[in-house]
Amino acid sequence: MDDKEIILGQYRTYSDAKENFINRHFATNRFYFVFSFALLAGIYLFYALSPALLPLIFTAVFGIAVSVLWWLNIDSYQILIKVKYAKVLEYLETKLPEQPFHKEYEETQKMKKDKKVIFADIQKGFACLSFCSFSVIFFALILWGIKQQSAVVWF
Repeated sequence: MDDKEIILGQYRTYSDAKENFINRHFATNRFYFVFSFALLAGIYLFYALSPALLPLIFTAVFGIAVSVLWWLNIDSYQILIKVKYAKVLEYLETKLPEQPFHKEYEETQKMKKDKKVIFADIQKGFACLSFCSFSVIFFALILWGIKQQSAVVWF
């Protein structure tokens, strides 16, 4: 077995690991998306079924925290994909006749320069929308509670 075959085997292994990591990233994003939607539905149900304000406020604060974690998780995955996999694959590609991941990276950079939206931007957009929704709900509940001080049931 010559060096090229060994490098190609390492390249395939790392490429498969990168794809598995990306799939796990998508599954994590689906979890955050569904969980955020469930929290919003929970706030609606709390509001419809109970006049108590404090559970709604706590749920909104929890939703804000989940949204921040979602954003940080997206950033973490992007960094790990770039460093852990892309850099290693690019290095291995220098020892191979073709460089498909490097070409993919170049095309992605062109898209960014042309201001085309890429998937990571959409993911972050959903996390930001979730954060904004929970923040608006939180502040609306606080203001409503202050305005209706005597009539509001906090617990």
